[in-house]
Amino acid sequence: MNIRIIAGWHGSRIIKGSGTRRTHPMSERIRGAIFNSIGREIDGARVLDAFAGSGALGLEAISRGAKEAVFVERDRVAQKVIAKNIALLREEDRAHLSRATVSSWLGTYDGEDFDIIFADPPYHDPQLSTALELLGLLKPNGLMVLSYPGRGEVPTELGDVVVDIRSYGDAALAFYRRKDA
Repeated sequence: MNIRIIAGWHGSRIIKGSGTRRTHPMSERIRGAIFNSIGREIDGARVLDAFAGSGALGLEAISRGAKEAVFVERDRVAQKVIAKNIALLREEDRAHLSRATVSSWLGTYDGEDFDIIFADPPYHDPQLSTALELLGLLKPNGLMVLSYPGRGEVPTELGDVVVDIRSYGDAALAFYRRKDA
């Protein structure tokens, strides 16, 4: 399955999908909705694409002006696809792939915090507690977008504010804003 970068420097370029059934590709409609709602925040941002799949979210962010994107993915097939997509777009200087589970990566990461975090865990294994741990890596006033199955309550965490919830049939998005420190 192919995925289109929607806009920006690489707009209309085609990248490969994750190539595995263990990940679920986010639809172009939902990706477009995310980027339309956070548009101005992307320029110059440090972005984390957790549970990266094909890397489409992080690569879309780079295309739209993000300074850097870190991709965390555990699936080996998906890791190869992400690496190929980064090379295809010639973004090796701004795109960095970590081949690990998000949980293990969280246990070892000691780098700079992020302006924007995309968390799109597999729907068959949502790992919401791990996804919510990512909130600790946001800069003050940073934004995290969590994709989760559209049924059930929105996951919340004390101290952070859910600023928006959007539903797209079987998928839903929760937008979290880290309070100023």
